[in-house]
Amino acid sequence: MSFYCTPEDIEKQVSTHTLIQLTNDNPDQETVDTVVCEEALIYSSTLIDGYLRGKYTLPLNNHFPLLRIIAIDLSIYRLYSRRIYTDIPESVAQAYKNAIKTLEDLKKGIISLQTEEETSVRTSGEYRTNKTESDRLFNKRVMNLEY
Repeated sequence: MSFYCTPEDIEKQVSTHTLIQLTNDNPDQETVDTVVCEEALIYSSTLIDGYLRGKYTLPLNNHFPLLRIIAIDLSIYRLYSRRIYTDIPESVAQAYKNAIKTLEDLKKGIISLQTEEETSVRTSGEYRTNKTESDRLFNKRVMNLEY
């Protein structure tokens, strides 16, 4: 199974110390439990695929930055939810809600995915449009009329 983010992505977001606290159930060890971390990645990737199924062909062959961000937020929330006696920080809960909303918008087609290549800055003079000559209010024929 391929994941939309990596354990390193999560660690960059929450710090190594926090990730150890969220994943390791043995207080004597000071390492990230990779199995627990992978379970969070499975959760986020499966949830994302569930929303995208039917709208996009799975598995996705391209890398989508938006899905990476969503997967990080979902995975962090999942790791916090393992700790039943620890309150989930408001920022983590809000990021989770935003991730779910974004997935719903993707499913409805309100927003669409862009690959990393599509998000690069275009050079001047390059643009895409769905407009044709007949869509213009003042097309070349009207503009060339002399009075």
